[in-house]
Amino acid sequence: MRSRSYDPDLTPPWKKSAPAPEVAADRDLVVEEVTTGFCGAVLGCEKSAQGLTVTLEDRFGKRRVFPMDPRGFLLDGKVVTLVRPAAASGPAAPRLTASGSLAVPGARARVARAGRIYVEGRHDAELVERVWGDDLRVEGVVVEYLEGVDDLPAVVDGFAPGPDARLGVLVDHLVPGSKESRIAARVTGDHVLVVGHPFIDIWQAVKPSSAGIPGWPAVPRGQDWKTGVCQALGWPANTGAAWQRILSCVRSYRDLEPQLLGSVEHLIDFVTAPEEG
Repeated sequence: MRSRSYDPDLTPPWKKSAPAPEVAADRDLVVEEVTTGFCGAVLGCEKSAQGLTVTLEDRFGKRRVFPMDPRGFLLDGKVVTLVRPAAASGPAAPRLTASGSLAVPGARARVARAGRIYVEGRHDAELVERVWGDDLRVEGVVVEYLEGVDDLPAVVDGFAPGPDARLGVLVDHLVPGSKESRIAARVTGDHVLVVGHPFIDIWQAVKPSSAGIPGWPAVPRGQDWKTGVCQALGWPANTGAAWQRILSCVRSYRDLEPQLLGSVEHLIDFVTAPEEG
């Protein structure tokens, strides 16, 4: 009688998980740990008695250490297995800031310039800080917010811009014929630059794909736009929480629409331009 051989793994084939792709845990790679949902950037890997571990840091600066288990992390929503990066054979690649600029190792924040950048509201300021914060600190540029543009002429008069104190202003929904465009025309001058973007609110400057939605919904005229967005997307009627949800999805300039990127870069160049002799 012929003997039979048996596979020691008796797990049914339909219950077996397909192997996840292996991804090197390079520094600054942003992943999510599958069990806890903790999302952060890789700071480094270490070997311990329990095996390899990876340290992640979230956007608030909180750090946690996780074992590098198979299928233990999500990258862009897909399950992956983190592995230790191969030893570098040459000089390390330069680190980039969230805006795509070359990071300056060990750079300290510069003493604040007299020039300033103003944005319309707190959400605008938080988004600019998230993407351009490193660059602004190196350049010594302070960002403040206005809570609307109606009082912009008075703000400009009080600021008293000049060759050594330029003022840049970022305005929402700056389109021809709008109230915003008329106010901008009143204050623009040699030492004042007003630029904007076409979006109703800064929320729309975040790409829908980055925010995890199919698109920004159309909100009927006369309805508060942010409240309408929350209703259309089925989110709780809490615009502050909704904004934090959106902001948490922004990792770099790649998550923003080009119309905003160009405007902010233009303002930074304007405010930091050397004085004319």
